[in-house]
Amino acid sequence: MGWGTLITRRLKVFSLALFVYFDYKAVQKRVQWVSAVKKNAIWAKTHERNARRVLNLMIELEGLWVKMGQYLSTRADVLPEPYIEVLKQLQDSLPPRPLEEVCGTIEKELGKPMRQLFATFDVDPLATASIAQVHRATLEDGREVVVKVQHDGIKEIILEDLKNAKSLIEWIAWAEPQYDFNPMIDEWCKEAPKELDFNHEAENTRTVSKNLSRKTEGGSGSVSSDVDVLIPEIIQSTEKILILEYMDGIRLHDNDSLEEYGVDKKRLVEEITRAYAHQIYIDGFFNGDPHPGNFLVSKEPPHKPILLDFGLTKRISQSMKQALAKMFLSCAEGDQVALLSAFAEMGLKLRVDMPQQSMEIASIFFRQSTTATEAKENIKALNEQRERNAKALQEKMKLNKKEVKHFNPVDAFPGDAIIFMRVLNLLRGLSASLNVRIVYLDIMRPFAESTLLGSMTRGPSTNSEWIYDSPVNSEVESKLRSLLLEMGSDKILGLQVCAYKDGKVIIDTAAGTLGKYDPRPVQPDSLFPVFSVTKGITAGMVHWLVDQGKLKYEETVADIWPKFGTNKKELIKVHHLLNHTSGLHNALGDVVKTDPMSVCDWEEMLDQIAKSTPETEPGSSQIYHYLSFGWLCGGLIEHASGRKFQEILEEAIVHPLHIEGELYVGIPPGVESRLATLTVDMEEIQKLQGIKPGPDVPPELLSGIAQMAAGVPAMFNTLNVRRAIIPAANGHLSARALARYYAALAAGGAIPPPHSSNAKPLLGSHVHTPAFPTAATSKKKKRGSAKKSSGSSSSMEKVEYAQLRTSDADSEVSVAASGSTGGRLFSNSDSGIMDAFMGVGEYSGMIHPNGKFGLGFRRYGRSGAPPTGFGHSGMGGSNGFCDPEHGFAIAVTVNKMALGFVTRRVVRFVCEELGVPVPDEFSVAGEKGPDMVLNLAPPAE
Repeated sequence: MGWGTLITRRLKVFSLALFVYFDYKAVQKRVQWVSAVKKNAIWAKTHERNARRVLNLMIELEGLWVKMGQYLSTRADVLPEPYIEVLKQLQDSLPPRPLEEVCGTIEKELGKPMRQLFATFDVDPLATASIAQVHRATLEDGREVVVKVQHDGIKEIILEDLKNAKSLIEWIAWAEPQYDFNPMIDEWCKEAPKELDFNHEAENTRTVSKNLSRKTEGGSGSVSSDVDVLIPEIIQSTEKILILEYMDGIRLHDNDSLEEYGVDKKRLVEEITRAYAHQIYIDGFFNGDPHPGNFLVSKEPPHKPILLDFGLTKRISQSMKQALAKMFLSCAEGDQVALLSAFAEMGLKLRVDMPQQSMEIASIFFRQSTTATEAKENIKALNEQRERNAKALQEKMKLNKKEVKHFNPVDAFPGDAIIFMRVLNLLRGLSASLNVRIVYLDIMRPFAESTLLGSMTRGPSTNSEWIYDSPVNSEVESKLRSLLLEMGSDKILGLQVCAYKDGKVIIDTAAGTLGKYDPRPVQPDSLFPVFSVTKGITAGMVHWLVDQGKLKYEETVADIWPKFGTNKKELIKVHHLLNHTSGLHNALGDVVKTDPMSVCDWEEMLDQIAKSTPETEPGSSQIYHYLSFGWLCGGLIEHASGRKFQEILEEAIVHPLHIEGELYVGIPPGVESRLATLTVDMEEIQKLQGIKPGPDVPPELLSGIAQMAAGVPAMFNTLNVRRAIIPAANGHLSARALARYYAALAAGGAIPPPHSSNAKPLLGSHVHTPAFPTAATSKKKKRGSAKKSSGSSSSMEKVEYAQLRTSDADSEVSVAASGSTGGRLFSNSDSGIMDAFMGVGEYSGMIHPNGKFGLGFRRYGRSGAPPTGFGHSGMGGSNGFCDPEHGFAIAVTVNKMALGFVTRRVVRFVCEELGVPVPDEFSVAGEKGPDMVLNLAPPAE
């Protein structure tokens, strides 16, 4: 191909692009002044004339442009109907190449004259495509075959067309930044040249055929039996010649023939989709070019799909395969955390933290397909969603309309994911062109699950990585790991255990996986949602403020928080809040029932608490404040300190203990990759049916327990809830951070020696509030954004604490991270502060007689004996507690919610090994705390 021809092709491409672009811009202005009916007619004519211009040039230029037109002709779900109807002609044969050229290529490649190669050779081609021409023939041995012959000189044309296409895409991205297809064309430039070697295609065909005929066992059973397709056998190949088995079939665009043969088009597309799901999720090796021209339908019942043309075939790694499966399943489950984790694993980097919009965009690829007749509504809906996302991005980044057009929220887009999404789009276009509706989530889900669950359900006996490879700190830890292997993945999905004895770490073990659909191993720094374990953290903050002189246990709450002193709450004191005796145990019940997501709005919850009315007299009855406890104490903390809740959390606990990045109440953006995902052990939950409820628990409530338990993970797995400040239920932490906290409390606030230097990563080595790779903003502004996304009102940064108290010296509450109090959390004496935790000694009059709670902590011990320890359990099984007398502290975190069986067995085992008395909470027959039975145990009165 000469330079003149190359320049001519480029000029024709760009001339047409400019012509079409200015035509649409002109019509865009023109239709502003006409009626809706006339507007639709004008647009229809505009689409048709430009579609014909595009078609004519594609036919003239052939090469890559034909392939691009074939792709566009399948997108009936997003392109105007005139384009589909006009470009559909490209699915038929192009003008045939001369027979002399075809025969010359065959003889040159195979080294023999035509008469020695074939008994018969049809001079009229079956089809002429962008790269090759196909003829039917008969070999000397009588076998019927098709001969695929590459066009002469097509390689140079394709390579030049790729350059032109790249330049065109760059120009479009410059003119209309919201249409930036550079990642897609970059991947195409890398993959398209592979189609020009038919030896490559032959090997790909053999591999796919072998994969789809092999029965593969996965975590959810055999899924390959659902794949029922035909693939022609490869007879011979060279770089430019491919000889395949002849299969008589119907083309997908031949609707009359499909109707005549009685082909079930819906079943046909479902079978094709299953075949691609198998290729992607099971094999990791798939055809990246499933346009209608690459399929036939067998004429014999049951009319199986015939898969053709494996020139553009993509191989992906095991990790990418799992990431794509995880992305699919996270969309199916609506799990934003898993989606962002999948993005990170596949190398998709975002410049902005917008999880809701990310979920909406990703879900587009897996949504139920629409028929061609619904295309207009579908295009309208997609455009409206695009506009909503652009508006949200503009508000998030504080950009003007011009800036938002030029802002790309994606920092890096992996090529493997581009081909994957292209395949999904082509499959969607296939269903639209055949006018059938396909539920992709239902069809592809078993294959995606097989990819993840296949590696996760092998269990500890065969998976050497089930227990994370970390140093063994003691003989007890070695024995514990053997116990965990014995318990196995049936009861344990993911777990962390950390224990201190006499100030030293003796156990720091992680096992299992981060989630049901997340095969990554749990590590020591993984973050688990621990529900009411958070109450123990919040209570510690209140005690810290008392120690700092900001609060008194006997002080009336209304004196600290003036708005609180209404609706018969004037007599409620600080110790009533800590001891669950304020009478506000159901304060937010109606609010949460009406709008469960209202828990994400910090200011609204504090306002509702301030308006609430107690159900019992303060101090008269100890009834577990399962949700209200957090906002009662949270509001108290903010009003007593004059500072934000999370600032006090960091200063009082996180920094002094050096547990940065491993203890949060409301996570910041940037830690999603370390989050464990919740699931429910429904077999265990069903056992609640046999539990006798306490006097304050309606019996009928137990009947719906399974449904309620299943709904909790769905809500608490969402990023909105994870980022909210819910001090009673929303802690995200590692067991080693929690155990260190309780080790300090067990020593009256004395900070333990540094955590093991052998731990990887080191405790406290994470940045507590990661910087997101967005446009440069101040740290203060980022923190405000994170709070806003968690549900806090935007005015929160402007709250004036005019009524909030400060110390007599008007100084802020502060303790240096290095421990300016000499390595202590509290300045109070060891016994004094621990007496307060357990509500004994001089504090015994502040708790309810015979109650199970001290001041903020559940008291642990043996029945009939004084309490020996304190801590807090969380719904589903996570727990942290300490026994000061024996210098013992332990934390267990789990992500498979149950009735605490795993935690009780672990704690019981460790205590027995160390000679520490086993509290009733963890014994076989002892009474269990409220969170061990999903907050439905009898109230402690």
